Amino acid sequence: MSLVNQLIAATLVAMMGLAGGTIYLASDSSKRMLTNQLESHALDTATHLGLYLAPYIAGRDAATVETTINAIFDSGFYQRIDVVTAEGDMLFSKSTPPVIGNTVPQWFVDLVPLTPPAMTREVTYNWAKTGTIFVQGHPGYAYQAYWRVAKETLILFLFLALLSTLAIGLVLRIILRPLKGVEDQAIALTRKQYIEQPRIPKTRELRRVVEAMNQMVRQVHQMFEEQSQNIEELRRQAYRDDLTGLPNPRATRAQLGERLDYRQDFGPCALLLVHIDKLQALNQDLGSEKTDNFIRLLAEQLNGICTSTGDHVMGRLSGADFTLLLKLPAPDQLQRIVNNLLSSIDQDYQQLRQSETQEAAPVSIGIALGNDKTGAAQLQSNARLAVEKALQESRRAHQFQAPGDPQPIDESWHEHVSAAIENEQIFLQAQPVIATDEGQLHQEVFARILNRDKSLCSAGDFISVVRELGLMTDMDRAVVNHALQYLQQTPLGTVLAINLSNESVTDAGFRQWLLERLTTLNERARLCIELNESSVLNNLTGIEGLRNALRTLGCRFGVDNFGVHPSGFGYLYKLQPDYIKIDGSLLHDIDSDAQDQFFVSSLVSVAHSLDIAAYAERVERSSQLTQLLRLKIDATQGFLHGTPKALE
Repeated sequence: MSLVNQLIAATLVAMMGLAGGTIYLASDSSKRMLTNQLESHALDTATHLGLYLAPYIAGRDAATVETTINAIFDSGFYQRIDVVTAEGDMLFSKSTPPVIGNTVPQWFVDLVPLTPPAMTREVTYNWAKTGTIFVQGHPGYAYQAYWRVAKETLILFLFLALLSTLAIGLVLRIILRPLKGVEDQAIALTRKQYIEQPRIPKTRELRRVVEAMNQMVRQVHQMFEEQSQNIEELRRQAYRDDLTGLPNPRATRAQLGERLDYRQDFGPCALLLVHIDKLQALNQDLGSEKTDNFIRLLAEQLNGICTSTGDHVMGRLSGADFTLLLKLPAPDQLQRIVNNLLSSIDQDYQQLRQSETQEAAPVSIGIALGNDKTGAAQLQSNARLAVEKALQESRRAHQFQAPGDPQPIDESWHEHVSAAIENEQIFLQAQPVIATDEGQLHQEVFARILNRDKSLCSAGDFISVVRELGLMTDMDRAVVNHALQYLQQTPLGTVLAINLSNESVTDAGFRQWLLERLTTLNERARLCIELNESSVLNNLTGIEGLRNALRTLGCRFGVDNFGVHPSGFGYLYKLQPDYIKIDGSLLHDIDSDAQDQFFVSSLVSVAHSLDIAAYAERVERSSQLTQLLRLKIDATQGFLHGTPKALE
C-alpha cells in the first residue's frame, strides 16, 4: 500500500473512531431524551385518566373504565394500564406484548435495550382516595424514533466520510507529490539516468528530502562526467595527435588494419599519403609557430575532403606524413580531389609566408589503389613509393600503378548487385559472440551476395555499390526478413544480432517497418539490433526513440565499433544500450601495450558503471583473450572463436 493510501486509511480510521464516539454520545443523549419523553407521557396519561375516571372508580363502574382505557390504549403508546381500587382490587387491566414491529431491525433492538418507564398515580374523589392508576409506555415509539435518528446520523456520516476521504486524499497527494518525484529519481538512478526535481516543496521535511535527492543526483552525474572526461583525456593522449587533433600514427595504423585487414569491408579504395618535404628546413624557414599552423591547416584541408566523401580513415602517420583512405572515386574525381587539396594547401602556405612571390607548398601526394585483398601495410607501402617517385621526378603527385589495382566498376556489376538486393538474394553468415562464463551469447549476422560466378563475395566488393545505388535500406530489409525467417525455423536457444546501416536507421519509414516486423517474432529477445557508433551519434534523438521502442518489444540493443569516435561516449547514459562492442583497432595490441590495456579497462569500467555489458571484437590470439578476461570483459568475438560461417 502506498504512503498516501496508508495516510488516508489512518485518517479514515481516526474519523471513524471520532464519528463512533460522536454517534454514541448523540445516541445516548437521544436515548435519555426519549426515555424522559416516555416518562412524561406516561405521567400525563396517568394524571388525565385519574381526573377523568375518579368518579367511575369510586363507583366501581368497570364498564366505563374499560371503555375509556380501550379508547386510549389503541393509540399504541402504551404497553400496560392498570386500574386498582383503594382496597387493592384490580378494577381493570390491559396490556400488550412489547413487539416493536417491522420498521426497526431486531438486531438494533437487541443492541440497544430500552426499558419503558412506568408511572403510578393515585386517584382521589371528594377528597378521598378511590384508587390507583398504573401506566407503562410502549417502547415501540422510542425504538422507531431512536432508529430513525441513528439511521439518518449514520447516512450523513458515511456521506461526509466519503467527501472527507476524497478531499483528504487529494490534499495528501498534492502535499506528497514531491515524494513521487523522489521515487522517479531513485528509479532513474538505477537506470543511470540523472533527473532533478525543478519544483522544491514548501513543506520543510519534504523540501529537505527533495534537495538532498537533487544534490545526490548532481553528484552522481558529476562523477560520471568526470570519469568520462578523464577517459577522454586518456584517449586524447594515447590516440590523438596533440597538434592536429587527428588520430596519431599508432591509432591511424590500427584503424587502417581494422578496416582493410580484419573487417575487409571497405571495398575498392584510394589511399592518399600527403608528405611535407623537408619539414626541418621548413621549420627553420617559417619558424616553429608558423610551421605548426601550416600543419594544422593541412589537417583542416584533409578534414574538409572527408566531409564530402563519406566513409574514410584519416590520421597522421609521422611528423611529415598524413594519410587519407577513401572509397575509390572515378579517376577524374580522384584527380580533382588531389588538385583541389594541393591548391588549398598552396593558398594556406602563401598566407603564412606573407610573400608576394607565388611559391608552391613543399607537399607531395602519393596515391595507391587497393581493395579488400590489399592489406593495409601493402597499401601504405605503395603510397610511400608513389611519394618517392613524385619527389624524384619533381612532381606534386604521383599514383602508384600495380597489376592488381582495382578498376572502375562496370555497369554490369551494378546491375548484378541491384538485382540481388531487389530480389532479396541475400545469404547470411554468422560469427559467435562468446561470453566469458556462459558460452555463446549470440551470433552476429553478415550479409553476402553471390558473384557472377556463383561464389560468395566479400562485403567490400558490393557494399560500396549498394550504397552508391541507394539500396542500403532495401538490403537491411532483406537481412531482417532472412534473419526472422531463420529464427522462426530454429530452436529457441538461437540468438542473432543484426548490424543496421546509417541510411536505414535515419529513415523514419524503415524504423517503423522494423518495429512492425519485429512484432511477428514470438521470442523477441532472440534478436539483437546493433548500430555503428557513428550512426548513433549522427542521429542520437532518433536512435533514442528506436532504442526505447526495442526495449518495449524486448529486443536487445548494442553499439558496435565503440570507443573510436572523437565525440566521446557521454551519450551512453541517455541511450542505455544493453551492450557495447569495443572497436577492434583498440584491441590489436591489448596483450602487449599498457596504454591500450588502461584505456580499454576504463571503457569497460564506464560501461559496467551504467549496467551495460562490454564485448570485445577482433580477438585473434589467446593472449588477447587472457588479457581481456583480466580486464573483466563480458564477451569476446573474433577469429579465435571461429570465422563467419553460413547460417543453416
